[in-house]
Amino acid sequence: MVAAVVPFAVAAPASGIPLWLSAPFALLLLLIAVAPLAPARLKHLWERFYPVVALGLGAAVATYYLARVPGGGGLLAHTAAEYASFIILIGSLFTVAGGIHIRVRGEATPAVNVAFLAVGAVAANFIGTTGASMVLIRPWIRMNKVRVSGFHIVFFIFVVSNLGGALTPIGDPPLFLGYLRGVPFFWLAERVVMPWLVTLGLVLAAFYVFDLRSFRRMPRRLQTEAAQEPETWRVDGAGNVLLLGVIIGAVFLPDRFFLRELTMLAAAVASHRLTSREVHEANAFGFGPVKEVAFLFAGIFATMMPALGYLEEHGREFGFTAPLQYYLASGALSSVLDNAPTYVNFLQLAQATAAATDPAAFAGKAGPEAVRALLVAQPLYVVAVSLGAVFFGAMTYIGNGPNFMVKSIAHEAHVHCPSFFGYIVRYSLPVLLPILVLVGWMFL
Repeated sequence: MVAAVVPFAVAAPASGIPLWLSAPFALLLLLIAVAPLAPARLKHLWERFYPVVALGLGAAVATYYLARVPGGGGLLAHTAAEYASFIILIGSLFTVAGGIHIRVRGEATPAVNVAFLAVGAVAANFIGTTGASMVLIRPWIRMNKVRVSGFHIVFFIFVVSNLGGALTPIGDPPLFLGYLRGVPFFWLAERVVMPWLVTLGLVLAAFYVFDLRSFRRMPRRLQTEAAQEPETWRVDGAGNVLLLGVIIGAVFLPDRFFLRELTMLAAAVASHRLTSREVHEANAFGFGPVKEVAFLFAGIFATMMPALGYLEEHGREFGFTAPLQYYLASGALSSVLDNAPTYVNFLQLAQATAAATDPAAFAGKAGPEAVRALLVAQPLYVVAVSLGAVFFGAMTYIGNGPNFMVKSIAHEAHVHCPSFFGYIVRYSLPVLLPILVLVGWMFL
């Protein structure tokens, strides 16, 4: 996930990007996946030196771009600006959300958990998947404290951190980039409510099966208490809700003089200074998770440039002409690449394909006018790219920024989370992927 504060201008495509230059990106992904599974000594080395590894691989790619790629300096500057916007948004939301403590009393039943995730999905469209994830992950863990397990974290990532934010440009950064490029604010919501509801319904049904099995394994006494004890909620640090609104509102500020980023940073600093120590202690608040995300995604942003550049140069060779192809292709790359630049590249590819089919409709049009022409000529292309980028971001821990941060917060709360491969093999491939393919087949 790239922050929703980047401008819609995209760096010019680099020329002659060799495919082998994507090797550092593949190596970094491999290390993120397997290092936590390594023997204790190697795992300790990774935990100690992952910043050096991530930054080192990123620096190697950056050096090649500066030395060998025409216009490489400009591309690096553009990527650095995207990363800065990304980490400022992530860090600001993390800090402000850490000042909101939702006190929950009672152990949640499967029905209550389903309702909670559904509310989180709706909230993601108003405060973004990152905002909703940071506000709700801690109470989600607390309300399931007796039996919280890895699947609780996985389905939270599926629903709140990804699928939920598919209706509005605020919901997920790729959609905001589409809004900046000319897609009207409510255009997507008017066309994807049904696929959104079907996808959420199927994922929540799958979660209910997992959770009901977990609930029934509890001692009978605890089941009865959970069913009978009324849920009580209390919010401490409610003033941070206003600061959360300031961060979301900053997304729409003019892209000048770093006004957006400075506003977000100001909200984060105000939150950290004004929030009481008791609230931070109740949330077990610390900057460990955002530090981990900052280092790893610095490497990811730098090393993924060749993969995105190769897609930009050779995307037309794929010969995509059907919406389902755009949905699956943009989704596949959004699973492991940053889903916002993936969205932009496939939107450009869809525009070029539609223009080649109907040149008159795009004659003399560029920028937002060309995007609006695409909305008329091939609206399903835009729907397919949008849903592919948002939905498939849930397939891995690195498909979307909130995913990794939710995992880090859960880890700090001593909740067992699946490994990188365990997440994919146990949940993404057997549960999420069939649902996403079915929805694509039904609606595209």
